[in-house]
Amino acid sequence: MKYFILWLVLATLASCQNGIDKKTVIGVQPYGSFPKSKTEFIAKTIDSFYGVKTIMLPEKKLYAAAFVTIKSPRYRADSIIHIQKRNMPDSLDYIIGLTDKDISTTKKANGKMLEPASKYKDWGIMGLGFCPGKSCVVSTFRLKHKNQKFYKERLRKVAIHEVGHNLGLPHCKNKRCIMADAVENIATIDEESFSLCEDCKNKL
Repeated sequence: MKYFILWLVLATLASCQNGIDKKTVIGVQPYGSFPKSKTEFIAKTIDSFYGVKTIMLPEKKLYAAAFVTIKSPRYRADSIIHIQKRNMPDSLDYIIGLTDKDISTTKKANGKMLEPASKYKDWGIMGLGFCPGKSCVVSTFRLKHKNQKFYKERLRKVAIHEVGHNLGLPHCKNKRCIMADAVENIATIDEESFSLCEDCKNKL
């Protein structure tokens, strides 16, 4: 009996993990006129980085329900994430949305909105993914750079970062790790390496 209870506890713990393997499927969802070439680029990047299967989904319009004009016309990333999750096909384990539109969220710390509210209530971001979760979104709106090499590097880093959150990886204190917090500065992303630190690798 005690062996059965031990097995049950271990099985329960295992079910709480967001583990990935070669059977894990991540859907890549382009919105609006997001270029097919960039969608393919992100799909291949996620596939090779995490060792999972990626599927490119048919193009969709961004959800009107996520549109706001609190500070400027843009889309709420948290709303996109929730709608994506609700509509996610059963064949997928995770989904990442890709858009060239500006996205935002309310920036919080310890569950409370940061001050001043005028700045953080509708905070423009590059990407968002709940940790853990099944859905995330990335926008190229704030990733632009005159050098295409830097632009593509930023795009793939942010995509891998947000998928990492979905897989259960929190922000990392190692500034070279791809899971490091951008701390409101895009230069932080440029300084990151395209890799997970050993601590983050062990968490996966």
